[in-house]
Amino acid sequence: MRKQHRRTAHRTKAILGALSLSAGLLAVNPLVGTTPAHAWSRWDEPPTAENLEALRWCESTNDYAADTGNGYYGAYQFSLRTWSWLGYDGWPSEASPELQDQAAVDLYNYSNWDSWPSCSRWLGLKY
Repeated sequence: MRKQHRRTAHRTKAILGALSLSAGLLAVNPLVGTTPAHAWSRWDEPPTAENLEALRWCESTNDYAADTGNGYYGAYQFSLRTWSWLGYDGWPSEASPELQDQAAVDLYNYSNWDSWPSCSRWLGLKY
């Protein structure tokens, strides 16, 4: 019971600290409220080489040629519909690593980490 209380107290302090920081930011910069919430969240990190590698390991064990029969292909597990929608031809699993990386960045630019909900949360890229 005591550990639960400490954990709750720690969470409460963290939440109050975050609220204080948010209030301070609004007082210093009135334009903060005009940016999308996800744009300044510490959890929504932009795609870096390290983030993309971690995502590949989570999605396909870093296998650019992944084709397991589940309807998703390549290192980032693209569906054919998404791959085509992004403007790419052929199969994601047959595309070069550079092209798959570019497609992942393109998809991120459209939908943030939402296209990889489980892995992005598990990796701490998305809250």
